[in-house]
Parts: sequence; C-alpha cells; structure tokens
Amino acid sequence: MLIIFVMGYLAIALEHPLKLNKAASALITGVLCWMVFFLHNDNPERSGELLLHHLGEIASILFFLLGAMAIVELIDTHSGFDLITDHITTRSKGTLLVVISVLTFFLSALLDNLTTAIVMVSLCGKLLADKEDRLWFAGMIVIAANAGGAWSPLGDVTTTMLWIGGQISALHIVNSLLLPAMAVCIFPAMIMAYRFRGKKITASIRALCTPQEKREGRMILVAGIGFLIFVPLFKTVTHLPPFMGMLLALGLMWVLTTIIHRDKPVEKIEKLSVSRALQKIDAPSILFFLGILLAVSALDSQGILKIFAHYLDVHLKNEYLIGGSLGLLSSLVDNVPLVSASQGMYDLAAYPADHDFWTFLALSTGIGGSVIIIGSAAGVAVMGIERIPFLWYLKKISWLALLGFIAGAGVFLLQKLAG
Repeated sequence: MLIIFVMGYLAIALEHPLKLNKAASALITGVLCWMVFFLHNDNPERSGELLLHHLGEIASILFFLLGAMAIVELIDTHSGFDLITDHITTRSKGTLLVVISVLTFFLSALLDNLTTAIVMVSLCGKLLADKEDRLWFAGMIVIAANAGGAWSPLGDVTTTMLWIGGQISALHIVNSLLLPAMAVCIFPAMIMAYRFRGKKITASIRALCTPQEKREGRMILVAGIGFLIFVPLFKTVTHLPPFMGMLLALGLMWVLTTIIHRDKPVEKIEKLSVSRALQKIDAPSILFFLGILLAVSALDSQGILKIFAHYLDVHLKNEYLIGGSLGLLSSLVDNVPLVSASQGMYDLAAYPADHDFWTFLALSTGIGGSVIIIGSAAGVAVMGIERIPFLWYLKKISWLALLGFIAGAGVFLLQKLAG
C-alpha cells in the first residue's frame, strides 16, 4: 500500500512531464490502496463499513468545497469582487501581497482556511493579469490561510477536532497560537514582498456594468460573504457538520438569485444562475481531492498512520519533536487522520486539556500542510483553481512555507520559555 501511495505521489508530482492529469493519478492511487486493503482483510463486510465511514467524511469535505466554490463563482459572475478591487488603490505588487496576506490570515480565522483560500485566490484573479504573479500570490495565500486557521478553533478542521474532543479550549488556543501563527505568515510574506519590490500592477480590464448590475453585484457579494460567515455560526449553534451549513448557504443563494433575475430574459438568467456557476467549477480538482483522501484513508484504516505515530513516540520521546514531526508529516498526508490518530494514542490522562502537546500539535499540523501543496485542503483547492504545477510549488513556495513553519515553532517555544 505504501509503494502504491508513493508511486501515485510521484505521478502527481510529475503531472506535466507525464502529461497526465493529477486527478487520474489520485483516483487510481486511492482505488488501488483500498483494493490492497480489501484483499488483505478477511472480513469484507467490516472493510466495506470502514470504506463507507471514510467516504462519508470525505464527502462532507467535498460538498463543503463544492458549495464554497459555487458561491465564490456566483459572486465573480455578478462582478461582485469589483466592489472590493475598486477600493484597492495600490499599484505596488509588494504592498498588495502584504494586504492580501493580512486579509487572508485574519479572515481564515473567522471563516476557515479552505473557504478563505478560495475567496482570496478568486479576488487575486481579478487584480493580477500575469499568470506567474497569480501563482506566487496563490502560494502566499495557502501559507497565510493555514497559519490563520491554526490559531482559531473554527479556522481549521484539526483545531476544531481538538476543540470538540476537549484537548484544547477556544480562549487558550487563541492566546497561545496567535503570535506563532503570525510568525508563520510574516517571514514568507516579507521575502515574497521583497521579490516584488518596485514592480507595478498592470491595470486589469473591467467589464462595464449598468447601475442595476452594480447593485446586484453588491447584493450578491454581501449575501455571499454573509452566508460564508454564517456557516461556522450555524455549526456552533446546531452542531451539524460544516458542509450542512454550506449546502444551506448555497440553497439560499439559489433562492436569492432566482428572485433577483426572475424578470430577465431566459438567456440572461441562465448565464447568472447557480446552475451555470456549478458547471464552471473545476470538476477534476474535486476528483483529485477525492482520490488523495481515499488513499490517505486507506493508510489510516490499515493502521499505518498509527504505526508512524507510535514510532515517533518511542524514538523521539519529546512532545515538541513528536508534534513537529507530525506537522511535517501532514505535508505529505492529510492532517485530519494524523490528528485523529494522535487523539487515539494520547489520552487526556497523559496530556490534560490545554497541555502544550495539544497546543503545539494544533499549530504544527495546521501549518505543516503548507510545505507541500496537497498537504492541506486549502492547498488542494488553490491548486485546482489556479492550476498550480506541483513541482513549481515545490521549488518556489515549499522552502518559504518551511521557513514559516520553523519560525512559528520557534516563537511558540520562546513563548513557553518566557512564560
């Protein structure tokens, strides 16, 4: 199973030389990993139950991603982002990068890192004409979104898991991780802003809109962002999974657009409808995410991730080294099963609530996924939207993300020494 996973990873990394879409490699890898799992287990019914259990968790992420991408696409179709871009007057790429990084960092703590990454990459697509510039900005957005999600109990799936599991409390995670998370974001942003020093933004061509279209665009923007903010609140109040809130938000957006455009010609309604927005979503990216998560869930079901966690526990014997290693490992495999395995291995008797181990684990697994682009949901989504080559990210962005990871860990340890 590990050999299949590594071979699949290489095929994804070599997408462009092989001229094979990464979705195909991911789907084949995911299915083959589960095939090996079924063939080496004597109880097919139990294996089927495990597969369906993991598929349910994967589907919840995919439906969340689908709903968020559809809402953002709907805002874009109505030129809603123009309301924001019109207020960004700077022509300096370096300044713009800092503004985008700060917005992403704090917005991801309020919404979540996945939704924020989708919104901010779509926004940069309206501001930057050059493809290379958009790739660099997208890389910074992944780092900033994951850093922002790490210090909020609602910002990342793993912090939410630890919060719900009782390993961390909301106020403690904010107080303990805000400064380390800022360090994760600041160092890469400074280096990248220096790269863009003196470079100016080429004015983008904007579509001419009538006053009525501008009003509708503002309405869709406010409603869309409002519904996205509503999702974590809905989860907190109802305790339903986040994808349920996202599906409700998409349904309400569907009703709103139907009411707004009800008196328009049929061809105009079709162009601005939710149905069209869903058609414009990059389906291969959704399938790529499905394949990757299937493969990781197979490793988890076989107990391979727990074996890794146990190996680290036996050989490292230091909570910070273990947490840091799990964080770096989350750049290769999804951080959700890693944190889940840790919750199963280390109970609250060994590490009580708000222990440094849990806090550092939340930080490292939250930011570790930025080191390799497919290590986090935000990275996978951005990779799909901007079609970022795997090897390009590995060469240009990974070292910056690793620098941020080291800076964040360093600030965390300094805080503990000072406290």
